[in-house]
Parts: sequence; structure tokens; C-alpha cells
Amino acid sequence: MSYVASNETSRREFLKTTSRAAAVSALAGVAIPHVHAAENNTIQVALVGCGGRGTGAAANALSTKSGPIKLVAMGDVFENRLASSRRELQRRFADQVDVPQERQFVGLDAYKKALDCLKPGDIAIFATPPGFRWVHFTRAIDKGLNVFMEKPVTVDGPTTRRMIQLASQAEAKNLKVGVGLMVRHCRGRQQLKQRLESGEIGEIIAMRAYRMAGPMVGFAGPNTTKLSDLRGRTVVINFWASSCAPCLAEMPAIESVFRRLDGTGGIGGSAPVQTPGTVAGTVGVQGAIQITENT
Repeated sequence: MSYVASNETSRREFLKTTSRAAAVSALAGVAIPHVHAAENNTIQVALVGCGGRGTGAAANALSTKSGPIKLVAMGDVFENRLASSRRELQRRFADQVDVPQERQFVGLDAYKKALDCLKPGDIAIFATPPGFRWVHFTRAIDKGLNVFMEKPVTVDGPTTRRMIQLASQAEAKNLKVGVGLMVRHCRGRQQLKQRLESGEIGEIIAMRAYRMAGPMVGFAGPNTTKLSDLRGRTVVINFWASSCAPCLAEMPAIESVFRRLDGTGGIGGSAPVQTPGTVAGTVGVQGAIQITENT
């Protein structure tokens, strides 16, 4: 079977799906800041999470040869991450990156603003830490967007069940959702699995698998910051769980505090809390302390 022909067929079906989604979208009649020209079949992409994985995923999307595609919006919590990602993508895909300042969004609500730049049937790429993945996925489904998300997609039981429910909603709306599960997309490994299952080497009584890779680069070691290093600075401490709705609701206020302190000796800290059981068992704690010479 021709791989190219398969891609072309999929794209034709995809564009048909896009047209239907646009026609029946619950957002019809709502003013959305579209950035596409009329009768333009270009697929638009918004990148949410502009670190290494997000930049790589966007580069993969822009490298497709099956049809016109363009990056039109980006969002991240950190402005420097967004800026460096945009520079790299602009360097490699100058004609396919159209992300002016007004479509570069920074903050915990950046995902909303980035997704609002798309039309139903376009593509959202999610490459943020997984704690808020279900929040972003919910927004994408509501807006009729197809999604590619990096792994992992959940971190605990409650959000796993929520993601499964959201997947059913996406399927009901005929949205396409892909997850960066690496080897599952590898045709060579898929063929190997089929050959093993067909019994080419007989009955398997034991198996051992290795992941072979070069030196791991870019992983930071433990944070060795001491309280004595923070004298005279305000430390904002927040403990949260991705399955805790009040934790998410208070995030904008925490971000506001961080921004007021930023540049004035402030430092922000956030840590996920893993708790057994259900959402009811989740505990959130936050506070602010002033580090003094006597601390």
C-alpha cells in the first residue's frame, strides 16, 4: 500500500470533516478572531506549550507534505520559552509561521487566547505539563478543534477518567485526536508486532526489551536552592493537584501575585500534590513567606 496515497486520502476526508464541523459548529454566529482568508483550505495550527517537545511537535506538523499548513498562534506561561520557540520555527519554516505579537500569548489563560485564533477543524498542539491537559482538551472540543497532544496526558486516577470521558466527546463530534506515543506510530515496530503475533518465531516464553539511546541532555538535576539564598525575597508557595477544581480556579490569582512580585525580588514556586483516593482526598495549601536575615 502506498503511504503517500494513504495520506492524500486521509487529507481529503479530513477536509470534508472540517467543512461539516464548521457548518454545524455550536460557535456559529459567535465573533471569533479568525486569521484565515475566505475559501482558504490551509490548516491552521496553535501551539500551547512552547518548550522542546512543543517546538518539535510544531516542526513535525509544519513538515507535512500532504497539504498547506501554517502556525498562527502560540501560548506559554513563560515568555522566553515562547520567544525562543518562535525564533526557531521561524528560522526553519519562514513561509509557514505567521505569529505576530498580537497572537503570542503568555500566562495561564494563554491556551484560551491561542485556541480562539482557530476555526473549527483546525489543529491544536498541546505540549504543556500534563496537569492541565484535560482543561486544554475540554476547550479544544468545545471549539471543534482537532488535537495532537504529547504524552503523558494524565497524572492520576480522576483526570484519567476525565480524559476518557473527553475522548468519547471528541469521537462523538468526529474530531481527530493524536497522542505522541512514540513507538505506536513506528511502522517498523508495528510490523514487528504483527509478525510476532503471527507466530513467525514460535511460542514466546520470555522477552526482554531495552530502550537504546545516546546520552540524555537537557535534564536538570535537583534544585539545591537554600532558604539562606532567598533572604530579602518573597516566596510564594502553592501546592496543587490537577484534579482539584478550586486549585485551578485560584491559579489566575496566584499568577497575578507572581507578576506583581516579578522584578521586585519575588520568586514563585508551585508543586503538585499526589494524594491517594479520589478528588475528595485532594488537599491544597498555599502561602507566602518573607525570608529575613534571621530565618
